[in-house]
Amino acid sequence: MAFLLAISRAIDALNASIGRLVYWLVLVAVLISAGNATTRYLFNIGSNAWLEAQWYLFSAVFLLCAGYALLLNDHVRIDVVSGRFSKRTQTWIDVFGTVVFLLPMAIGIMWLSWPAVLDSFQRHEMSGDAGGLVRWPVKALIPVGFLLLTLQGFSELIKRIAFLTGHLAEPITPPPRPE
Repeated sequence: MAFLLAISRAIDALNASIGRLVYWLVLVAVLISAGNATTRYLFNIGSNAWLEAQWYLFSAVFLLCAGYALLLNDHVRIDVVSGRFSKRTQTWIDVFGTVVFLLPMAIGIMWLSWPAVLDSFQRHEMSGDAGGLVRWPVKALIPVGFLLLTLQGFSELIKRIAFLTGHLAEPITPPPRPE
């Protein structure tokens, strides 16, 4: 179990690092949005590339931070019912949800999205809008984001099994939030 917990800590560190790095993409998206709006209203100059860059950045934040949100236990859950159960029962619910729902869905989307990425890359797919961007990088965010989510799902599963078997005192140990 010590080896699996070491793997879990490595996955946690990976997703925490990526999550903290991707935070900055929100600022970049805001600056691009403000710059694009300013140039459009002041100088009547617009750019489809800048508009697409905004949604590329939003996609990156959403997809690359999914594993980070799971690490921080910030994902959606229904605590009205599960909050009444003991930590052990809540942990069993998490194990069930991870094995039956999270991992199959994340692995499935990751697996099924690769052909679209490869096709886009091989065809040098470009945006249909004039002056738009190449499409394969944003499509590649899908399998990468779901890979990070899958890895974090395995990490959370390891931690919960360690708790259930007495190897951890708490089922969830999210890292401190950045200030």
